[in-house]
Amino acid sequence: MDGLIIAAGYGSRLRDISDSKPLTPVAGVPLLEIGVRQAVAAGVERVVVVTGHHAVEIEKFLPGLSARVGVPVMSERVTHWSTPNGHSVIAGAARIAQIGGGDYLLMMADHIFEASILQRLVKQGTKSRGVTLAIDRRTANPLVDPEDATWVKTDADGRIDMIGKTIADYDAVDCGAFLATHELAEAIHAAIAEGKAGSLSEGMQRLADAGRAATMDIGDAWWLDVDDARAHALAEAEAPKHLPEIFALAG
Repeated sequence: MDGLIIAAGYGSRLRDISDSKPLTPVAGVPLLEIGVRQAVAAGVERVVVVTGHHAVEIEKFLPGLSARVGVPVMSERVTHWSTPNGHSVIAGAARIAQIGGGDYLLMMADHIFEASILQRLVKQGTKSRGVTLAIDRRTANPLVDPEDATWVKTDADGRIDMIGKTIADYDAVDCGAFLATHELAEAIHAAIAEGKAGSLSEGMQRLADAGRAATMDIGDAWWLDVDDARAHALAEAEAPKHLPEIFALAG
C-alpha cells in the first residue's frame, strides 16, 4: 500500500516555533518523519509527500528520511500551495496512480496517531467504500481544538452524512487519517468543476452524498493535531509515551 502525506501548507500557527511545520521537531523528531514512520509501521511500502511552502527544504530532507525508514519517500510539488488542501490530494493521488498504486493511506503532516489507529484503518477497505475516515466520537476531547477541528455527522450506519468546519450538528471529529480510493480525488475534481474552492472536505461531502464515505471509530485511542504552540507542547510531552517505538527508531 502507498501512503500520501500532505505537507504543502503555510503552518502560520506554528511560525513562532518553526518556519516549516512539517520539519518542526517534536521531542527531537520532525513531524514529517513521525508521519512517515507511522505510515510504514501501518504497512505502507512507499510514500508520496506533497510539498508547497518551503518545498525545497522539505524535498532536501526526504532522501535521508527514505534511507532511515527503508522505503521510497518521494515528493510531488504543488505550485500554488495556498490553495485548499484538496488540490494537494489531487496532485498526490495522480502521482500514486502514475507509479501504479491503488488505494492509499492519506495523512496530514501535522497529525500524530497511536499505532492502532493507522493499523486498523489500512484494513478497512471494501468495494462499498470510496473512502474511510478515522473519526473520534469524543467531541469534547480536550486535545481537540474546536476552533480548528473538522466536524462529522454520521448516519445510522456510521457513514458520513455531513462534514466540515462549520456544520452545527455533529457527533464526531475528523482525525485527519483516511483510507482513500481513486474516488476521493475524482470527487474533489468534481467539486472544483462545480465552482467550489477544492477543499478535501468538499470532496468528502460529495462522496458522503453518494453513500461512499465510511468511518472508523478510533474508540479511546490517542491522537493529536499539532497545529499551534499549545498542541506542540502537548505533543512533546505525550507523543513519546504513545508512540515509543517511533521515537526509539528515530532516536
